[in-house]
Amino acid sequence: MESVTQAAILPRFRNLASGDVEDKGGNDPVTIADRDAEKRLREGLSAIDPDIAFVGEEAAHEDPAVLDRLGDDCWIVDPVDGTRNFAAGHAPFGVLIARASGGLAQSGWIYDCLSGRFCSAHRGQGAFVDGEKVMARSSGRTPPVAAISLVYMDDAQREATKRHIAPSYELVDIPYCAAEQYPRLALGENDVSIFERTLAWDHAAGTLWLEEAGGKAARPDGSPYRVDEHDRTGLIGAASPALWDDLARLYAEM
Repeated sequence: MESVTQAAILPRFRNLASGDVEDKGGNDPVTIADRDAEKRLREGLSAIDPDIAFVGEEAAHEDPAVLDRLGDDCWIVDPVDGTRNFAAGHAPFGVLIARASGGLAQSGWIYDCLSGRFCSAHRGQGAFVDGEKVMARSSGRTPPVAAISLVYMDDAQREATKRHIAPSYELVDIPYCAAEQYPRLALGENDVSIFERTLAWDHAAGTLWLEEAGGKAARPDGSPYRVDEHDRTGLIGAASPALWDDLARLYAEM
């Protein structure tokens, strides 16, 4: 992840030509860095284990049949998470990789391209930041701090969220980058977050890492996040199970 960042991503940061950025639709940009990084990551992961299927964000955009691999043993890759930020020339942005089996993430890695912060987790073995084991902690603020993504909600969901959930929290801006949002949930900056769009390359690594740190990430009905449910929406992340329960109760009342 570090070598691909140095070779394919950072040389293009604030150095993109007009033809280096395209819109995949719905204000979802892709850059030459995304495509180059994904190609390099695929080659590197294949060298580690060529028998594991590869599911990359850009590959899936080109061929939606790639999503069928999510139920198998697979690598799940977001080559530049936070592309909107990257293309605009500001932080945060990162690289996300997960290894999944049976529809569940078994390992996850989150790399912040600018700071070099490296989060990692393996199921049942805890969560780490730069090699040091971490335990999720809340912000300690009253009311709790919430980063709620309204971007992919429909108008009715957006208004219901504003009426039923927002008044119970101190709202902060979302970073438009899962590689930043999940660390914020465990490292005392944010307490809870709601995600509507829950694509595997955005959430596989982060949900596992947050849970291994002692936080909680699950569907609003309490069911676990599965990478192979690619048509399903709605996800709540929290710094603790208790904070998750409080938000889920409000969510259910909308």
